[in-house]
Amino acid sequence: MALLLAAGLTGAGGTTARADGPTAAAEDIAAELKAIPGMKVEEKTSTLPGHRWFWLTYRQPVDHRRPGGQWFEQRVMLQHKSEDRPMVLYTSGYNTPEVMFRSEPTALVDGNQISLEYRFFTPSRPEPADWTKDTIWQAATDEHRLIGALKKIYKGRWISTGGSKGGMTAVYHKRFYPDDVDGSVVYVAPNDVDNDEDSRYDEFFATVGTDDTCRAHIKGLAREFLKRRPEMLKRFTAAAAENGWTFSILRTPDRAFENTVMDYEWAFWQYSLQSDCGTLPALDASDDDLYASLDAIAGLSFYTDQGLAPYIPYYYQAGTQLGWGTPQFTHLRPLLRHESSYQPRTYVPREIAMRFDGGRAMRDIDRWVRNHGSRLMFLYGENDPWGSERFRLGRGSKDSAVYEAPGMNHSGRLIDKLPAEQRAKAIADLLRWAGADAARARTLTTTPSDATDPLRLQRPPL
Repeated sequence: MALLLAAGLTGAGGTTARADGPTAAAEDIAAELKAIPGMKVEEKTSTLPGHRWFWLTYRQPVDHRRPGGQWFEQRVMLQHKSEDRPMVLYTSGYNTPEVMFRSEPTALVDGNQISLEYRFFTPSRPEPADWTKDTIWQAATDEHRLIGALKKIYKGRWISTGGSKGGMTAVYHKRFYPDDVDGSVVYVAPNDVDNDEDSRYDEFFATVGTDDTCRAHIKGLAREFLKRRPEMLKRFTAAAAENGWTFSILRTPDRAFENTVMDYEWAFWQYSLQSDCGTLPALDASDDDLYASLDAIAGLSFYTDQGLAPYIPYYYQAGTQLGWGTPQFTHLRPLLRHESSYQPRTYVPREIAMRFDGGRAMRDIDRWVRNHGSRLMFLYGENDPWGSERFRLGRGSKDSAVYEAPGMNHSGRLIDKLPAEQRAKAIADLLRWAGADAARARTLTTTPSDATDPLRLQRPPL
């Protein structure tokens, strides 16, 4: 599961929704949306005061180079506040969440928000599926077409944002269509320029945090799971029988178990803080306690057919364009039997053909960010393994910044966690890009829906 980025929603960090109801103009927004060719509109009950909530489906070409061919319907969630407020495009990189939430940028600019489901994630999947069209350019062009349609209604400033794979998606969109949005706030997004060089992950796990004992204990637990393989597999196969889990993709429960163990250290640092080390079991704990920790931290159900199926579109892209991380599991050898299975090809059914492009797509993205990128804000957590290979700015990058939140993990609420001076600058840049009123933003307070980091709400089943 270390290969699977969080299906991150970015959580809001400093504002509240207005409590007043929709304006008179907003009463007509449903009709305006329905007037867009190819758009279906369904209004749902809003859970955010002062907003209306629409579930949209938008007709998109499977191949934007051949728009006269096959089409599919892409799911979009719209949180409408006012046509005169900025619009935030939230790109999940996975399924769009079926809950209302405000990303940190949405809350700070007090804006509208659309959440776009990534192509080939169900139900936004063409049938039959031509997997060769699951590419970063095709997805960016989905966003480009949708923005073009909605800008007829929302004529103000646009900001894009996303966390993890959603953050990568925001960068790729801006590379291909740099004029679509006025700024991008990108959370915890890796940038795998050289897929064959992954030593930064090993350096990360050797130095993460400030507690040598914590690091050693996590590695020791992973070894202990493998030493007690028969006891762990007995519990795992019983859980599989009880829940109807199958293993046709990885072929055996033993492979699924071992992939989960290889995830354990990564998953701890991705979703936990160093202070959580004290909650982990001792190395001599009971089999039940060790199994419970492995399941809680890494999620044993993930490498079942049922756990992998929703994320096949991601693994297809990782194995064809995005690249993937490959740490060296020296601390687990010689206890490993299936280390070579830890890669995207393993997690995609064999009938789906895959060929890696050798890093061509990611090198292009990296060059563009360093030589031409503008109005890009990258935010990383200091203790997040996904930040080991991160986006870099270059001489050609303009009006852009990279921030690191001390002690934080794979989070979508990182502006709020920056040191005061950096936080102030990040907010000022965002408000300037969005044309938002700084004084108004500073007076707003946090609501419960903004305080929860929705990256946790949509955490994939590790």
